This record gives sequence, structure tokens and C-alpha cells, in this order.
Amino acid sequence: MDDVTLAVRAGERRALIGPNGAGKTTLFNLISGELSASAGSITLFGRDVTRAAAHRRAALGLARTFQITNVFPSLTVLENCLLAVQALSPVKLAMHRSLGRYPVLHTHARATLEAVGLADRAGAVVKHLSHGEQRQLEIALALAGRPRVLLLDEPTAGLSPAESQMMAGLIKRLDPAMTVLVIEHDMDIALEIVRHVTVLHYGRVIADGTREDVRANPLVREIYLGA
Repeated sequence: MDDVTLAVRAGERRALIGPNGAGKTTLFNLISGELSASAGSITLFGRDVTRAAAHRRAALGLARTFQITNVFPSLTVLENCLLAVQALSPVKLAMHRSLGRYPVLHTHARATLEAVGLADRAGAVVKHLSHGEQRQLEIALALAGRPRVLLLDEPTAGLSPAESQMMAGLIKRLDPAMTVLVIEHDMDIALEIVRHVTVLHYGRVIADGTREDVRANPLVREIYLGA
């Protein structure tokens, strides 16, 4: 990162785009706490979280997905979601009771799977899902903690055009009160689901504005689109 300043409003939908190696995932890792910042500061809901651990930021309402799908392949879809649901609950410390004793967790997990279109796959073992379904599940895991800010790292990576459109529809249906920052390599998909775009190149912000402004920016067209 090279002197990046980024301010995202509550409820905003913003895309973070740029060529490979621009620093998009690195920025996500800094925001989420996967990497420690060597300079500058990170503020979440008015609180300085620059030195806070990733799980502390998650407890404040920050969730993310990863560029490479990060799920438990040998567990069922429902079991994956149950783990995510209990992660920010005191139930995670109750080792002597089975999850079956907490019907409220099951209700929330099934509602989360319904929201991403996986309700009918709850009993399926994750390794038997299609790649697109695994991407849907990863979003479900991120949503399970009812986040206030959601970071999506290339949610359509590896998806077919039809699956990408399905994923775009899912993102557009998310709670409008939730802030969503999405890294997306597909310019058309990115501009379909957001109104505001930030463009990175070699770790620097080279453009920031509405999707119309960014699409018309000569520097963006030259660097990102190869025009």
C-alpha cells in the first residue's frame, strides 16, 4: 500500500478494482486484521482498530470472504453455517453441550442458508458442492454473524457467466443497511452491483468516484482496460 486513504459510508456499496498485483487483497487483509499496518490508521465505526486482532474486528461487526474459497469440505453445508453462527456467540465456549441443544442457532443457520439460496443443500457435504455453491456458502458464513461491514474478495472468481449473474443478484439483495466493499475482476459485474468505485494501481488510489466517472476516466481506461 502506498498512502491509501479510503473512507466508506454506512450502507455504501463500493467496488475496489484494479489490475493483478494492484494491492486489493492486501488492503482487505489490512482492514480485516490479517496483516498489521506498518503506518497509518484503520478506523471502524469510529474506533481505532489499527492494532486490534482480526477476531476483535469481527466482534465489532466486520466480516469477509477470501479470494480462494475457505470452507470445511468434509462437513455439511449446515454444519459449516452452524460453526459460523456460534463463532460470535457465548455458545462457542459451551464445550459440554452439543449444538443440537441450541435450536435458535439452527434456526439462524437455516435462515442464513435460505438467504443465499442454499436451503435445499443444507445436508450436502461441502466437497460435493459445485464451485459456485461453495462461493455461496462462503458468503453465508460471512453473513452468519450479522455483520455491519462485509468485505467480498472476488466473489465471482471461477464462476460461469450465469453463476456470476446469480452472485451479482445475491449481493444486490443484501441488507441495504450493511456496508459492502467488494473486490471484483469483472468490470461489468462490479459496475452492476455498486454505485461507487475505487481503483488501485501499484498500491495507490488512482481514481475514486461514481461508476460513470470511473468508466470514463482516461487513466483507468489506459491502465485497467488497456485502451
